[in-house]
Amino acid sequence: MSDQVIFPPLHDPAVLTELGSLAARHKAASGLGMQVLGWVGGNAETLLERLPAPVKDRLEAVTRTALENAFSAAARSRGVVSDRPDWLNTALTTAMGAAGGLGGLPGAMAELPVTVTVLLRAIQGIAAEHGFDPAEEEIRLECIRVFASAGPMAADDGTDLAFVSARMTLTGQSVQGLIAKVAPRLAGVLGQKLAAQAAPVLGAVAGAAINYSFTSYYQEIARVHFGLKRLAQTAQLDEGFLREELRARIARKK
Repeated sequence: MSDQVIFPPLHDPAVLTELGSLAARHKAASGLGMQVLGWVGGNAETLLERLPAPVKDRLEAVTRTALENAFSAAARSRGVVSDRPDWLNTALTTAMGAAGGLGGLPGAMAELPVTVTVLLRAIQGIAAEHGFDPAEEEIRLECIRVFASAGPMAADDGTDLAFVSARMTLTGQSVQGLIAKVAPRLAGVLGQKLAAQAAPVLGAVAGAAINYSFTSYYQEIARVHFGLKRLAQTAQLDEGFLREELRARIARKK
């Protein structure tokens, strides 16, 4: 006998409409990043090959450290700085990207952890906007999980949604465990960002464009992530079931 849970088909028009909106938002999220990728030239894989070997070797460790520091710093900042609108977060990271790109690869490396912190703080604000408390450990972990998505310069068919919403025991060890799982994926994404910012001639303009697309992407993905969680609560439906329904709609839109 199978232990698989069989859910009835969805018939609620409001739920179906919201799922369609979330799928459309998910599909549109990568648009700007793919445009920037075409402008810089090549593809995501060739971008990573442009990075010097010492940088590629350190990228995952640097990303993991950035996530760990951002996890603490973003939470602390909530007691000091109120949530900002999307356009202000985007303007801030765009300016930082320009400064980082102006300094070439060393400047981009120095800017990277600051950008990760700002992005995480923006994601926490979106969680609050959807009715979740970013001070709760579970929601702080959910914010980290947003970074498990494919990234703005890759086609994402929704297969990451299962991992992004994976449940973990809420202990100090689980925070480290989650960061360890997310870091390799995010390192690949940030490697593309660094390589593009370090591209000859483009400099500050590339850095600004890349950070604009990254911030827009992760804010949109956060809205999909927390929008789905809120829908599950308001419609009193299983979140895993809705996630499967959303993944199916994303795949159909590809």
